[in-house]
Amino acid sequence: MHSEIQLILTPEQAHKQDLLTKQVADKLEISPLRIKHLRILKKSIDSRAFLPKINVTVEVYWDEEAPVAIVPEFNYNHVGQNTPVIIIGAGPAGLFAALKLIESGLKPIILERGKNAHERKVDIAQLHRNKGINTESNYCFGEGGAGTFSDGKLYTRSKKKGNPQRILEIFHHHGADAIILQDTHPHIGSDKLPLVIGNISKTITSCGGEIHFEQKLTEILLDGKQVIGCKTEDGSIFEAKSLILATGHSAHDIYEMLYKQGIALEAKGFAMGVRVEHPQELIDTIQYHNKVRSEYLPAATYNLVDQVNERGVYSFCMCPGGFIVPAGSGDNEIVVNGMSASQRNSPYANSGIVVEIRPEDIPNEYKEFGVLAGLKFQQYVENLAFRNNGGLGQVAPAQRLGDFVKGRLSADLPECSYLPGLISSPLHFWLPDIISSRLREAFKKFDRKMQGYLTNDAVVVGVESRSSAAVRVPRNTETGQHPDIIGLFPAGEGSGYSGGISSSAIDGENAAEKVALSLIPIAIIGTKD
Repeated sequence: MHSEIQLILTPEQAHKQDLLTKQVADKLEISPLRIKHLRILKKSIDSRAFLPKINVTVEVYWDEEAPVAIVPEFNYNHVGQNTPVIIIGAGPAGLFAALKLIESGLKPIILERGKNAHERKVDIAQLHRNKGINTESNYCFGEGGAGTFSDGKLYTRSKKKGNPQRILEIFHHHGADAIILQDTHPHIGSDKLPLVIGNISKTITSCGGEIHFEQKLTEILLDGKQVIGCKTEDGSIFEAKSLILATGHSAHDIYEMLYKQGIALEAKGFAMGVRVEHPQELIDTIQYHNKVRSEYLPAATYNLVDQVNERGVYSFCMCPGGFIVPAGSGDNEIVVNGMSASQRNSPYANSGIVVEIRPEDIPNEYKEFGVLAGLKFQQYVENLAFRNNGGLGQVAPAQRLGDFVKGRLSADLPECSYLPGLISSPLHFWLPDIISSRLREAFKKFDRKMQGYLTNDAVVVGVESRSSAAVRVPRNTETGQHPDIIGLFPAGEGSGYSGGISSSAIDGENAAEKVALSLIPIAIIGTKD
């Protein structure tokens, strides 16, 4: 017999196979010896009660063997001689668009301004040592995009836009651990994701697709309103009548390029703030209601959101057992982000805490830039952080959390995971008031939700400014194309339509499907000829 059942277990019961089997048998009122197959389908932690519980959904067979598991198949055939489609960017949107194009019988040609993941590691190591930033190879740019070396969290709410489970299965097919197929909040880890990304790239090239690294887009080539190709910084020309623009939200120069080419853009809301780091033990104590975390529980996480003066303030990319990393892409800016390795075993817990910013919130002095006003304001805040770090490269301005809320300079700073180092700075004073005042009030509210959160043992590090794009590249809902340019398909975070690895991957697949649909008439005509 076969069934799917839901259980509420202790952490130990969920962790140990023999205890899990016993709980399932008790639920079914059978002997554990009758169970032939047991597999966890979904697992999540409920820490609201005094003793944390694990919600588990399991598939169980008893008195009969389970059928052979069906392994998802992906139609990755050779497309080297087929119709080419240019993809700008080798982040999740670009890579998953390429895989989907291959399944559709089209040849992807990926142009990535950064380096492959292996070479990129060297430039990131230099960043950690505060030896300078390579503006084309860093945490933002390179094979796999911003997620490759900054965490690999795969949770998404974008179920209406596509199938998140398919994305997880493709990651698993390319080497990610099967645990991502079970966890409610799946996570690969920045120590393992580069290998998975490399395997995806190998699939693309082995099927006849192309990936060109260190090729920075400088112009989209048009014949009237029709895409005919693109030009890169070294003068190379790539020809195709379809181009998927998947550059990521940190490619500010791409927005400038589109604006100068007269390609319509739209202003959109975004968010900026700071990254806050606590001792992981403190977050564990608050969330699990115990001074010592059970060996069967992972490092605790949190999700905070509130309204302050009619704007949302919320946690973003929370990294339990993680590190704060330098995530800028320019010489005169300080941008921070967070990441966790697969084991999430560092002594620190960090999260972005950001304030919603709407187009009407942008100070008047930036309005002259039109649709790029939010982008220019974002750049100003990043440069402001750089100007308040004492001229010390990627050293980040920081302040104890309690001092930030009380509006006083920190005499010293706690230990922090941010390797380039910190310098004490009055963030409460120099951050724009539309951000600073809301953050300070939100931290008080967060402390009422998580008693002990507002503490001087925590540190505020500036600035967290790349949680989303400040510009949208418009597209037609039906065709997926830019409303004014035939053959231009905006996708991913840089287009303003997604956020995070999984949702960007889904958006990339959707863009590829739209490309394929647009090329079907051409294929039919070609067959008749």
